[in-house]
Amino acid sequence: MISPNSKPSVAAVILAGGKSSRMGEDKALIPWDGTPLLQKVCKVADECCQQVYILTPWPDRYLSIVKKEYKFLLESNPGQGPLVGLAEGLAQISADWVLLLACDLPLLDPIIIDSWVSHLTQIPSDILALVPRQAELWQPLCGFYRREALPELQNFIQQGGRSFQTWLEQVPVQVIPVSEQCSDMLWNCNTPSDLHH
Repeated sequence: MISPNSKPSVAAVILAGGKSSRMGEDKALIPWDGTPLLQKVCKVADECCQQVYILTPWPDRYLSIVKKEYKFLLESNPGQGPLVGLAEGLAQISADWVLLLACDLPLLDPIIIDSWVSHLTQIPSDILALVPRQAELWQPLCGFYRREALPELQNFIQQGGRSFQTWLEQVPVQVIPVSEQCSDMLWNCNTPSDLHH
């Protein structure tokens, strides 16, 4: 158990390997208020976590828009979805917790995220994830995952599982209640109309 005074190590893993098929162009590079979405998400993650990693099959594409201190993790099996991405991140990172983030969350609030990080010290050791849930659905791409979740996750994937919703129903998860402010923050940008909206 972690003593209440010690702060667990938290690393962010930002997923930037999707096909962006609904958007029609790479979401990570789309400007939001003049800043590429990936850069915006990295900045928030940097304010809340000790280390920021970007999981992508094409790191060269993003080198020019991210800080040198962010580390790239090469996605070895792209196109398998975010659950496989989380497994790749957990396998390569030694932090106690991973904050998994999609690259298309332009409204992330570092104050809210930081309050969630500070709550990690109180999570019982048998809980493997801390994830927002709204309208009966998990919001896994803005959630925290303990390093010890990796064996169960790998087992689920080896059996053909790819659904975050299904996996989270099978492991011990603590729910993050979603207020109206949090709900706004979890909005993601998927289509050109989302962008104009």
